[in-house]
Amino acid sequence: MGLEPRFAAMFGSPSRFPASLALVGAVLGLLFSSYSTNDYAAHLDRSLHDVHCSFIPGAPVTAEAEACRAAMYSPYSAVFRDAFWGGVPISLFALGAFSFFAAFAVYLLLARQRASKKSVIFFAIVSLSPFVVSAVMFFISVTELGSLCKTCVGTYVASLLVALGGVTGLLTLRGPSESATADPSVSARPAGHAWLALAWLVVLGAVTLLPVGVYAASVPDHRPYLTRCGELKQVDDPNAGLIHFRGTHAVRSALFFEDPLCPTCKAFHDRLKTEGVLDRLNVTLVMLPLDSACNWMLDQPLHPGACTVSKAVICGKDRARQVLEWAFENQNYLSRAGKAGEPTLRAVINQQFGPSMLSCIDSRETKVTLNRHLHFAAANSVPVSTPQVYLGTQRICDEDTDIGLRFTLKQLAPEVVP
Repeated sequence: MGLEPRFAAMFGSPSRFPASLALVGAVLGLLFSSYSTNDYAAHLDRSLHDVHCSFIPGAPVTAEAEACRAAMYSPYSAVFRDAFWGGVPISLFALGAFSFFAAFAVYLLLARQRASKKSVIFFAIVSLSPFVVSAVMFFISVTELGSLCKTCVGTYVASLLVALGGVTGLLTLRGPSESATADPSVSARPAGHAWLALAWLVVLGAVTLLPVGVYAASVPDHRPYLTRCGELKQVDDPNAGLIHFRGTHAVRSALFFEDPLCPTCKAFHDRLKTEGVLDRLNVTLVMLPLDSACNWMLDQPLHPGACTVSKAVICGKDRARQVLEWAFENQNYLSRAGKAGEPTLRAVINQQFGPSMLSCIDSRETKVTLNRHLHFAAANSVPVSTPQVYLGTQRICDEDTDIGLRFTLKQLAPEVVP
């Protein structure tokens, strides 16, 4: 059998392959989008949960899911964040759309030649929509988030399979007389009515939006919880040597307790920048390294090397924000260097900032200043975890600094939300 007959047997008019491929893709899409939606909805109780983060459907949830958690917390994972705590996850749109594609693929699979030409053409066109969305989200993940969520990649692959099934289905439109494997008993496809395509499009829209509407109607009201996490006793201490940096359009004061090697701090900082909020804040920064080398509130280091990097931020003085953002951008590298030992970490800092930075880090003044930062945190009974965020004296709950950040800011400080 030559290439053309085999190609015709797989994709020609009697073939079930295109619809089967689309059905497999739609079912996988349903699985991965349901995992993403379930993970998102689980956090509506304001607690931290393990999440699905695997290429394998049915894999258990895990706490080791930094890329998937970063994707979930990112501004790109949901819409209507101003109106709902956490917003409405975009995985809900995928859940509805893949349900439609699965049902339509089943119809094409069972109807075969009885399915009209217009139904095959319609499916080929609309099957490209999840692939286009996935391509955009893939680009955002690579360029903005710097990582790929495995569950998201599963959805991307599912979208590709649906698109391939839809497009290759166009090859089944060849009449029986034109197919190398034509069966005389197989009748030609009916042309179909044009109004059906419009009806199917309306159904696709309704099915896609239905889960969104149900979710939006059931989201609990989080407003009563936003101001229940306490207040700061002391806003500033002139003797503590706290760090100050002002956004270009600052309209509100805020105080951050941060660790430069804390992944959650990095994610929070990135969210503030992406949302355009950081430029609207007049920030007081308190270094709270979770490293027992300098932090006497800890028995063992959670982020080895954080004390040294925190001193580098203090030594940055007027450029403290740039040093902090350098640490965030190179956090994985610095964390590995910190675990390798102080000489390795110092070599990295020396390479970036030169020996004058190391001299400042080693100075007694810098050590005293960092200790004062820690005493400031202790005097305010700040939990020994990062980030801790205050708007004026109002503490922002930990759970409101991730998926609920934009909603919380919209309620408590609408002037900082662009």
